[in-house]
Amino acid sequence: MTHVDEVAASPASTTHAAVPGPKPTLRTLAEADGVQFILALFVDMNGKPCAKLVPLSAVEELESGALGFAGFAAGAIGQRPQDPDLIAMPDLGSYTPVPFIREGLAIVHCDPHVNGQAWPYAPRVILKRLLAQYAERGLTPKVGAEVEYFLVQRDGPGEISTADKRDDGMRPCYDARGVTRMYEHLTAVSNAMNALGWGNYANDHEDGAGQFEQNFDYADALITADRVVSLRYIVSMLAEERNMTATFMPKPFSDRAGNGLHLHLSLWEGESPAFPSDDDTRSLGISSLAYSFVAGVLDHAAGLSAFLAPSVNSYKRRGARTTSSGATWSPTKATYGGNDRTHFIRVPDDKRIELRGGDGSANPYLAVAATLAAGLHGIDNAADPGDPCGPGESRDGAVSLPATLLHAVEALRRDQVLLDAFGTDHPVVEYFAQIKEEEFLTWHNEVSDWEIRSYLTAY
Repeated sequence: MTHVDEVAASPASTTHAAVPGPKPTLRTLAEADGVQFILALFVDMNGKPCAKLVPLSAVEELESGALGFAGFAAGAIGQRPQDPDLIAMPDLGSYTPVPFIREGLAIVHCDPHVNGQAWPYAPRVILKRLLAQYAERGLTPKVGAEVEYFLVQRDGPGEISTADKRDDGMRPCYDARGVTRMYEHLTAVSNAMNALGWGNYANDHEDGAGQFEQNFDYADALITADRVVSLRYIVSMLAEERNMTATFMPKPFSDRAGNGLHLHLSLWEGESPAFPSDDDTRSLGISSLAYSFVAGVLDHAAGLSAFLAPSVNSYKRRGARTTSSGATWSPTKATYGGNDRTHFIRVPDDKRIELRGGDGSANPYLAVAATLAAGLHGIDNAADPGDPCGPGESRDGAVSLPATLLHAVEALRRDQVLLDAFGTDHPVVEYFAQIKEEEFLTWHNEVSDWEIRSYLTAY
């Protein structure tokens, strides 16, 4: 959870740092930074980071589109074994040196192409398509993201424990001692973010024992999605250097709060924020456009859950009855209100909304793209969300969010707006729904310890 509201205080640069002079190439960028190797990276629909390590001597081949991946082997990205290679086309605007991971290393995010065309199942391509629809309407979405994670030790097959054995309090949120004991890790991550110009402004102990959050400034939607992917990689690598495992798993411990991925969204017209309004009669200070965006997200909240909470484990976080701290911080109904963290959509100020339904398993590109698609449907239809709920209020008519991943998939398949959101030339969303249904059924077919305890001698 963000505990400082500077997430949307001032707009971040809409592009990565420009290089003066002639148009840069990957080689000129890399040579200027002393980079010897580049991780050419993209993610599959599950958010798995896929990459090839490209030496500087082959950087022209990367930039010209000669770097191929066997897409079916890479993961869930809409390919069959017989399909042509995915070609990783680097986006130079995402070039990011990461010497704090390995000296001479940089990351560049890539857009997968097949036969010269952007691949419609590639998450980054999907988000860019949604952003183009907003640009056609003169709008620019900006996003801030809260990345939560636990630092753990692996104790054996399927067994984990808190990496800091002293971090065992019932209510450890903001604990100064826990932050201090993890000082080396947290400051390494903070220094990395600031070296990259992301504007890290807070690092805190979260609600669960062993759980942390490190915040950075918001930016244009694509930049923020790239940064979430990069940050997960950075946090994981720096944790491993200290013999820890960083996990973004939504609910790694049954008795603690889980990992969220809360998204702060705003729309801009040029350099001006489009959400504030001086004549709002509903007390939140936001415009009719903002209310219509909120309405669109609420109207499609059930189907959106498949993108915001896309794992079996997600619904153990959402459906948690209690945690050691007394709160789960995970909404169960599609409500909205003011500065109140119990709602699906929180409106902390007049410039942004906070979408609180996402968790650590969410693919940031798909979560943002699907949310933008829902919000755009609300805008185009001048949808009205009704009056905001009061603190802790959940009205009888509020839609209950799906109880399991299978329920979320079923809701997604009933939502024609979301089924069409990523394009109609290819069944992209149905493909995503199918892999999520298979994920649920694979889990469902596993016999658990709970079943043995509950049923072995029950009859």
